[in-house]
Amino acid sequence: MATPANTNRLVQSTCPYCGVGCGIDVIAATANTIDKVASEQANSALSDLTGTAEHPANFGRLCIKGSHLLETTQLAGRMTSPSIEGENATWDEATDAISNKIKLLLAEHGPKSIALYVSGQLLTEDYYVANKLMKGFIGSANIDTNSRLCMSSAVAAYKRAFGEDIVPTCYDDIDKTDLLVLVGSNAAWTHPVLFQRMERAKQINPALKIIQIDTRRTASSSIADLHLQLKPSSDAVLFNGLLRYIDEQQANTDFIDQATCGYLAALAAAMPYNTANVAALCDLEEAKVVEFYELFVQQASAITFYSMGINQSSSGVDKANAIINCHLATGKIGVEGSGPFSITGQPNAMGGREVGGLANMLAAHMDIENSAHRKIVQDFWQAPNIVTQNGLKAVDMFDAMLSGEIKFVWIMGTNPVVSMPNRSKIEKALKRCEMVVVSDVVQKNDTLTLANIALPATPWSEKDGTVTNSERCISRQRSMLPPTGDAKHDWQIISEVAKKLGFAEAFDYKQPCDIFKEHASLSGAGNHGTRAFDISALANITQTQYEKLVPIQWPVNKTQPLGTKRLFTDGVFFTANQKANFIAIVPRLPEQITTLDYPFILNTGRTRDQWHTMTRTGNAARLHQHTEQALLSIHPIDAKRLIINNNDIIELKSSQGLPVLLPALIDDSIRQGELFVPIHWSKSSSSHVAITELFSDANDPISGQPELKHAAVSAQKVNIQQFAHISSRQPIPATLLEEFSDYWTSTKLHDCILYRLALFTNNPLWLSDIQHKFNSSETVLSANLDNIAATLVALNNQRVSLVVHIGKVNTVANSQWLDYLFALPEIEAQQLHSIIRYSPDASFTQGKLICSCHTVRSKTIEEAILNGSDTVELLGAELKCGTNCGSCKGELASIIADTKSSVTSHETRPRSAMPLSTIPATTIPIITIETSK
Repeated sequence: MATPANTNRLVQSTCPYCGVGCGIDVIAATANTIDKVASEQANSALSDLTGTAEHPANFGRLCIKGSHLLETTQLAGRMTSPSIEGENATWDEATDAISNKIKLLLAEHGPKSIALYVSGQLLTEDYYVANKLMKGFIGSANIDTNSRLCMSSAVAAYKRAFGEDIVPTCYDDIDKTDLLVLVGSNAAWTHPVLFQRMERAKQINPALKIIQIDTRRTASSSIADLHLQLKPSSDAVLFNGLLRYIDEQQANTDFIDQATCGYLAALAAAMPYNTANVAALCDLEEAKVVEFYELFVQQASAITFYSMGINQSSSGVDKANAIINCHLATGKIGVEGSGPFSITGQPNAMGGREVGGLANMLAAHMDIENSAHRKIVQDFWQAPNIVTQNGLKAVDMFDAMLSGEIKFVWIMGTNPVVSMPNRSKIEKALKRCEMVVVSDVVQKNDTLTLANIALPATPWSEKDGTVTNSERCISRQRSMLPPTGDAKHDWQIISEVAKKLGFAEAFDYKQPCDIFKEHASLSGAGNHGTRAFDISALANITQTQYEKLVPIQWPVNKTQPLGTKRLFTDGVFFTANQKANFIAIVPRLPEQITTLDYPFILNTGRTRDQWHTMTRTGNAARLHQHTEQALLSIHPIDAKRLIINNNDIIELKSSQGLPVLLPALIDDSIRQGELFVPIHWSKSSSSHVAITELFSDANDPISGQPELKHAAVSAQKVNIQQFAHISSRQPIPATLLEEFSDYWTSTKLHDCILYRLALFTNNPLWLSDIQHKFNSSETVLSANLDNIAATLVALNNQRVSLVVHIGKVNTVANSQWLDYLFALPEIEAQQLHSIIRYSPDASFTQGKLICSCHTVRSKTIEEAILNGSDTVELLGAELKCGTNCGSCKGELASIIADTKSSVTSHETRPRSAMPLSTIPATTIPIITIETSK
């Protein structure tokens, strides 16, 4: 009997989240097997996702988001066919409509009337083709990317200092440094795999010093020897002071003289900032400032690891250059364990920059306004319409749509209605634009609601190409599944439109390898060592070699055929004189300044388990367990002054946009007078959490990066009359939620969706309204708890299909318990009684989920601490928390400290209302209603 053929294969790819660029291994069915699987079951062809042990970015480690990637690939909610004005269309019809509109606009208004807004979620090959079409053939540089929102200030600072957009460091430097400075980065949550590497480096070398510079105390604080909780936007002051201190103590004069220029001007600008002035301006203790300065000067090596806290500012470029200045002044660059390291927020932000994805760049790190560069690119592409001027950056691009200058925009793989500042303006701009085309994976998001043409693109599990991570490492992203439905790869879609515009020969690509080879060839064209980005050694790669390509760091050329770990080891830079530039920095205030009317500073950032606007992570129920909804963090003193308790609904207003409503979280990790809100939630999951409504168009004048870390707002408690939780097996349309509530949010659980609702006015008939709207054909049980609260349960064949709980107090919904009830094949009398009382069993009251990987909750952790497991390591040994992705270690450390503190202080907290579980069961009248079938 013949042995059956193996139906599984190992696919090695790259995680599609942050810029760490972790390798992932997935067991996938063979192509023949997938062909036999019905399209609605195709995702079952993927299993056993793990980290790639040999990938240099992660060596097998994965964070919680990466570990649960397979939970995000379900077909529900996928866009599978093109549509025009909401009606299904063929690809031919859709691409005809796009190309005809572009032709018409080119003839009547010229290339400046056309724009593309693309994404760091695209692969390099997609990015390359889009950039080529716009800048070489349509003749417009109005192509920008959502990388403008996260990395453009770092890019501009590198170009000013080094002559090119170059991250000089590598991940190995984390293992070799003596001093690690985290600035505006909560790496424990935003880049967890690198954070684990930092932790391990400190374990191996206890002498390693780690300094955190952040306005908040975060999970990353758990490994910091010193936390400088500075005043918002005072980073440039702090690093100007460091430059002055370096000059006074131990500047590397040999390196300064031989490898740099502009030092004296930069030092003159820094001279007003002695340690006393820095402490006053940054609102820090002078002793802590001096401690930081001394460590930076005295340690043999240092890495400054910075992210959105630096970049997302109206002076982000200057802040980054202030950091770079200090590395140049000490010579801590181009050597092991040293350098300024901007960590990327998106998986392929760097790949996009390589091909000129930003509006002020040409491909292969060449510049639009450099005539020699333009000629190289034009000759290489045989481009008929090479651009001669920089295009519009993101904020200006949407302004041009609003004014009518841009009449066509094609948005690819991003959700600018949610992510761009000044949301109301973005919506108005897209409504004014004559044609809005959106290529995406999902059927619905906030931007797609404004699209004239929607195009189904392939997601990460179906895409094939390359990405480049934060340390310049190019990795393969390999497809695991064939395209779903009529979905196409982005490069294919762009090429089809290009062909219909008359550019068939230049866009006749058959596979991603063809594009990659062209990209690699262009990187070497006219280079001769004058540009750092050079992967010309890969220009003749075969299809087989491309399939087997292993991670490699650029430059990859004749002199460095195996790649390059770190740059500037020879002290030579990519400026005209081959010297690095010091930049004189004059610190500036943010544009949105607090006033009596808007007294709070609003900061934004990420939560641990979510990503961007949740179009991917929002599909995984496990990733909602740690943070189920957007919360407004407010300092206890501010909360007390405003009479705010946890879970109270707070209204935020700024001088523009619509108000934002969020539940309060009293949080002593932030500074008094400051607020913090996560970025991920939008109108797709809530009625009033469009946080970018509150941010103005303020942006850096050099980079164009918006100031998304600083808005001036007011905060006021909303007087809510009634609250409700609705748990439903089926999604409830937003229009229906808005019809009978003033405020709502939704959270996806495994077996149901949890909606939280509120009414600003009292409605005694609210429960019956809900019953009428949602239950016309099911058995309904209801109870009224003496006017304190009311509960309704709907059953369908003895399975729970709907639970509604209404009350005057905003109780905390126990989502784990509710999800369990919906998973039961048949509800029992005791369980039904607990639902009516809205009182979960003790096994479901173990507190907030802390460790998502091993489902460990706060009360279990507190018990273990009281029983002697009072270190992170001991908790890991007993409960496994913190032993997988490591993202929860910071929270574990905080729980340890809080638990020990509460044991000594025996603090008690007042209760705002009698818990429902204390109401005697005998007071609950249960009414069974058998409705018509």
